[in-house]
Amino acid sequence: MEEKLWKDHYALLNRDEENELELFGYKTQGWRRALCIVGYVLSCGALLLLFYWKPEWDVWANCIHCSLEEADVVLLRTTDEFQRYTWKKVTWIDLSTLALPVGSNTQHPLVADTDSVINRAVMKPQLMMRCIQVQKIRYIWDFSVKEFKKVGSLEDSNTCHSIHHKFGAGLTREEQKIRQVVCGPNAIEVEIRPIWKLLFKEILNPFYVFQAFTLTLWLSQGYIEYSVAIIILTVISIGLTVYDLRQQSTKLHDLVEEHNKVQVTVCMKSDGCKETKSCYLVPGDMFLLDRKKLALPCDAVLIDGSCIVNEGMLTGESIPVTKTPLPLTESPMPWKIHNMEDYRRHVLFCGTEVIQTKPSGKGPVRAVVLQTGFNTAKGDLVRSILYPKPVNFKLYRDAFKFIIGLSVIGVFGLIYTVCVFVSHKKPAADVVAMALLLLTVAVPPAIPTALTTGTVYAQRRLKKKKIFCISPQRINICGQINLVCFDKTGTLTEDGLDLWGVIPSEGSRFQKVHKFPSSTPLPWGPLCGAMASCHSLVVLDKKIQGDPLDLKMFEGTHWEIEDSSITQDGSGALNTCIVRPGLKASSAPTEGIAILHQFPFSSALQRMSVVSQKIGEEQYDLYMKGAPETVSSFCRQDTVPANFLKELKTYTSQGFRVIALAHKVLNPGKDVDVSNLEREDAESELEFLGLLVMENRLKQETKPVLQQLAAARIRSVMVTGDNLQTAVMVARTTGMIHTGSKVILVEANEPEGSTPASIAWRLAEDCEANTAVPHVHTNTEEKITLEEETCNYHFAMNGKSYQVIIKHFYSLLPKILVNATVFARMSPAQKSSLVEEFQKLDYYVGMCGDGANDCGALKMAHAGISLSEQEASVASPFTSQIPSIQCVPELIREGRAALVASFAVVKYLTLYGLIQFVGTALLFWQLQIFGNQQYLIQDAVITLLVCLTMSLTQAYPKLAPYRPPGQLISPPLLLSIILNVCFTIIMQTCGFLMVKKQPWYRCVLPYRHCSPGNQTMSHSSPGGNSTSSSTQSNVLSYEDTTLWPLSSINCIIVAFVFSKGKPFRKPIYTNYVFSVLLALQLAVCLFLFFTDIDAVYSGMQLNMPCQKRSKNCAQLSQLIPSPWKDVGKMIS
Repeated sequence: MEEKLWKDHYALLNRDEENELELFGYKTQGWRRALCIVGYVLSCGALLLLFYWKPEWDVWANCIHCSLEEADVVLLRTTDEFQRYTWKKVTWIDLSTLALPVGSNTQHPLVADTDSVINRAVMKPQLMMRCIQVQKIRYIWDFSVKEFKKVGSLEDSNTCHSIHHKFGAGLTREEQKIRQVVCGPNAIEVEIRPIWKLLFKEILNPFYVFQAFTLTLWLSQGYIEYSVAIIILTVISIGLTVYDLRQQSTKLHDLVEEHNKVQVTVCMKSDGCKETKSCYLVPGDMFLLDRKKLALPCDAVLIDGSCIVNEGMLTGESIPVTKTPLPLTESPMPWKIHNMEDYRRHVLFCGTEVIQTKPSGKGPVRAVVLQTGFNTAKGDLVRSILYPKPVNFKLYRDAFKFIIGLSVIGVFGLIYTVCVFVSHKKPAADVVAMALLLLTVAVPPAIPTALTTGTVYAQRRLKKKKIFCISPQRINICGQINLVCFDKTGTLTEDGLDLWGVIPSEGSRFQKVHKFPSSTPLPWGPLCGAMASCHSLVVLDKKIQGDPLDLKMFEGTHWEIEDSSITQDGSGALNTCIVRPGLKASSAPTEGIAILHQFPFSSALQRMSVVSQKIGEEQYDLYMKGAPETVSSFCRQDTVPANFLKELKTYTSQGFRVIALAHKVLNPGKDVDVSNLEREDAESELEFLGLLVMENRLKQETKPVLQQLAAARIRSVMVTGDNLQTAVMVARTTGMIHTGSKVILVEANEPEGSTPASIAWRLAEDCEANTAVPHVHTNTEEKITLEEETCNYHFAMNGKSYQVIIKHFYSLLPKILVNATVFARMSPAQKSSLVEEFQKLDYYVGMCGDGANDCGALKMAHAGISLSEQEASVASPFTSQIPSIQCVPELIREGRAALVASFAVVKYLTLYGLIQFVGTALLFWQLQIFGNQQYLIQDAVITLLVCLTMSLTQAYPKLAPYRPPGQLISPPLLLSIILNVCFTIIMQTCGFLMVKKQPWYRCVLPYRHCSPGNQTMSHSSPGGNSTSSSTQSNVLSYEDTTLWPLSSINCIIVAFVFSKGKPFRKPIYTNYVFSVLLALQLAVCLFLFFTDIDAVYSGMQLNMPCQKRSKNCAQLSQLIPSPWKDVGKMIS
């Protein structure tokens, strides 16, 4: 029974997705709610504030747990290591007011799609639905499975046939209205957050609440000057933060605002087509792509015609991509699984731009809405910015523990103060005030802010180097990076490819290489026909645009491409692309080639093909190009040269990019629409034509940067979509794989029949030499035996092997990743997975890519650096305006400097607090306290200025071969602080006791000054902020006059000692502001201590017997230098 109750009370939302959440059902109870309201009033809002910080406590206090079906409140918890809580109210959607189809409130389905969750979520006959909204996504309660289900998307269970027949003619007006109410508007709305909301959220931060408490206490004690200074700085800090958040909110709002203002032509059953605003679109709507250019306002699946889109928003590459219609097949499989190899080729993604449409002859291009609002590709991108993955960095967790530790010390001080003052029978108000004062002295309220000072300065320096950051807290994490993943093309190598040559194949043999550039054009033949027509190039604004590889290949033929034209085919009008021989091209027996249909390229398939027809001929040709291993598998084996693999490795091992070409004559028959050809049938029994060899040059800065990282003991890993042999060669050339190191190719295979999954280990050098392989271990027992030292080996594998290892040999993966350097043929999802697996091995991972297929990995990494300024890279924490990997060491350098600076400021503030704590505790023993002016000098003139300038020291230009400490709570750091605290206690206790032994010492005296004419003592009114002789006598004492100079000088020494320079920051003297400041502070302190001016002693509330002043100064001068002898011991 209890197990069933728990099962009904608990569920998972978005199972196995990145934003997976645990869901708990709760029901509000009236008497609990009433008690909480009483608690809010009695605690003056403190309980409400606590519930704001701890939302789970709010739910537990106001509600009792129940089944999710009965719940009016749901508590959500993230499934990651942070276990963050939020709560949402369950609301109701009322459909009874709509004009619904007859019978909708009985057993008839509400919408025509019987598989839709809407039919299973409606409560009949009331026509009500329960829903919650989480991170901009709406979920409705599915009564059949007792779970909350996402709405705003077409069900994935739809087949190709059902999408065409259920939604191909559009929805009825009634169903459209129902879906609009249930799914909400098709809008990506980012609110420009009001300033008052941002202000309240910032002010209610626990740090500012504690600071407000501290400042209130200080003001009540008359400590006005420093309190006002802190208030002014806090107001400025909050103002700047609110301004920055407001700017980001406005920028994001402007980025998505245009998306909500698109006009589209929507078709409905029996109502025809009409133009409407895109915000009224719902999943299942059918709309027309009847304009040349259109920014897509939703995710949609193409059902008729084709189009060319710019997916730069998604991929980061402004390369035209051809989209083809969803095939009309009777397959019972869901449409995504039926097109599993690459269903994306049929999908138009929200935010991408349609730049050209190609009707099929049955009318305008048609598409069915798949997803709307924040469910779309662009909505997902915006949500990742609005709800970023929290940063898991030990520094921030340790800082919290550090504050807790200091609070414990403060509590001991509080208890000590209460005991001392109560034993002297002081008034309760004085006891409370003094006890709280000592508590706040022990915990400097500036510690959390101190962690950000180094980050703020580092961010400014990065901005000057054209590196922009949307997540400043990640700068500190960059200081811990010890592994960087690099994309290859466009990142390590140049964006463009140069055509090196082609190797034709005839009669199952490779022919002589035709190199480019060449004085003689490429002779006509199937190979030339393939290079001229097998591409996805388009003419836009009288300029040929498309994939750089396609462009270089086409330019090598010297053919020309015409703008799209309409030709007549048996089935009607076909929008075609025509290529013709140019003036410099070799003579061809044809006027030109018409490209009738494309099977577009995808990284999953690793190939593309086109159906073409020579002008004036009836014969159809299919040309294919793609990864050599893939293309050869589609060819008749009698046409593939016997030395194919050897020839391929000859070029890939030299770092060339190799593409294979193939051809087939098609005989589809008369009156057959070639656009309806099945890809699987068309792409079979091809004739192998040869290899196309492209040269991809390294960027000039690649090798020096990788050498720099290697010298700093930072691992470099290549993660690319290119060929494995090419990637290994580039890794060797760049120095990722050092000369003399062995490369082990890891080949993993899926189980086949009774044969289990297996892994083969092969030395790449043996493969290149085509010799026997002594190091091959085909193995299902997950063992690796290497005959030499492991460090001399580098593993290399492709995406297929990586996937098999993840699935069947997961326990083996960590051992491989420790020495893996090259990952080739990796899909975007595999890149993200790889970054995550490295993070599980406690690597701090940086990812550098051009944004093309790296967006997921850039977001997943501790520090993702995009070299693209496309919209897709908006979610990347760092963006470099200069497309060079030089930004990687720059970012690591600044990260290390920021991290060291943060540690230095935290250590300094900790010791400053403990120095004051020790001095104040000693004075409390005699019911005395430092004067307000004395606190002001230490807090404002020394500490505040030190905190603001200590982090100005710039990063050291050379990366050290080790990282700075990443933990605040570590033995070296704690030992450093403990030894300094011991030194402080000994020094101040000695001063406190020594002064008592002086012959001129008196317990507590009112302030006296020297008469100018003689040495007699006369009383004078006190200076400073004191208003009574009682308060004055608490300040003016010889103990105070001894301890204050010692603690002030100690603060300056600690600031100097903790401002460490090399190896992560430049030497302290290069920070001119800080160096001059320390010198001035020391000079001012010495002036105040040794000057013989009564006005100074009066103002500083110091007490000194006139006849003993010179002697005491000499004694004080002996005490002051003593800390300098221990400077070496204080350095951590």
